[in-house]
Amino acid sequence: MTRRTPRGMLAAATATAALFSLAGPATAQSSAPTAGSAAPQGRIFMVNPVQATGDQALTDGKDADAAVPVTAYALAALRNLDAGGGLHGRWASVRSDTGPSAKTGDATGYTRHDDRFEQVMAYFWVNEAQEYLQSLGFGTELPGANDRVQPVRINQWGADNSFFTDKKDEIRFGKGGVDDAEDAEVIVHEYGHAVHEAQVPGFGASPEAGAIGEAFGDYLAVAVGEHAGARYGWARRTELACVADWDSTGYSGAPHCLRRIDGTKVYADRVGEVHADGEIWSRALFDIRGALGARTADRIIVNAQFGFAPGTGFADAARTTVATAERMYGAATAQQVRAAFAAREIPGI
Repeated sequence: MTRRTPRGMLAAATATAALFSLAGPATAQSSAPTAGSAAPQGRIFMVNPVQATGDQALTDGKDADAAVPVTAYALAALRNLDAGGGLHGRWASVRSDTGPSAKTGDATGYTRHDDRFEQVMAYFWVNEAQEYLQSLGFGTELPGANDRVQPVRINQWGADNSFFTDKKDEIRFGKGGVDDAEDAEVIVHEYGHAVHEAQVPGFGASPEAGAIGEAFGDYLAVAVGEHAGARYGWARRTELACVADWDSTGYSGAPHCLRRIDGTKVYADRVGEVHADGEIWSRALFDIRGALGARTADRIIVNAQFGFAPGTGFADAARTTVATAERMYGAATAQQVRAAFAAREIPGI
């Protein structure tokens, strides 16, 4: 089954899954320290320009450099690259169908008017997401969670449509309005689908499983962005629970959010659309994070997904997650996880 979402990452989506300027010299950028300082560096957004600046009035400006302030950018280490000079490495391999391929030797010079900037963004954030999972113990003490080279294609369709497809286990990012790979939370959302597919091939085979997939993508995007901000000392000037503040500037009111993971929906509020219904599950995950802290919550949340089936719905997924929490951390932790799902009024919890 192919998973894709037109920018119907908004509620109008009709598919079954997926998400979805430099005004001064480089020396004006953030000089936050990066791990792996010996690695080549690239210019990226600190998650996205709206988060980095807090400016809800930013607009795409037809990819103009002048539309985004220099303070939204940072230089960051491009870790785990191979020796080929392109954006290919241990956890990600990026190629473009709309122009020349980015070169690591030039990666500090690309800005958003150049599609090669999006290639650098995609490489950095896919690698960052897998490094975050590795830091939780996945691939060492716990099973690997998509610990392989993730193929990525930039602007494949020439349209504002990004998705993960299990045909080639590939993530594809479109363009139009804010090009999707300019927003780290869009990148990591799609990576969340790749993680689910690696854990449970064919995951998303029912409407509720599809909603869980969308929810996990949103949740992982927030989790990885928050972790990166703490790791590199980046400020976040928007609300944590807001997903894709930058990508959504063209189709949402201020404060801009594609979706939120702190909503009030409960199980009875399902409407049969995976992105809308996913807000039920993502709120439960967000509450688990609030109760247990990021590391414990994310180890439980991701580890539990190995026990899902392709069509697992909310009730079975919740029970599996509670059981995983008890196995890993004991009865008291399991009760806190149960409470988060019970608050969403998921049957049988």
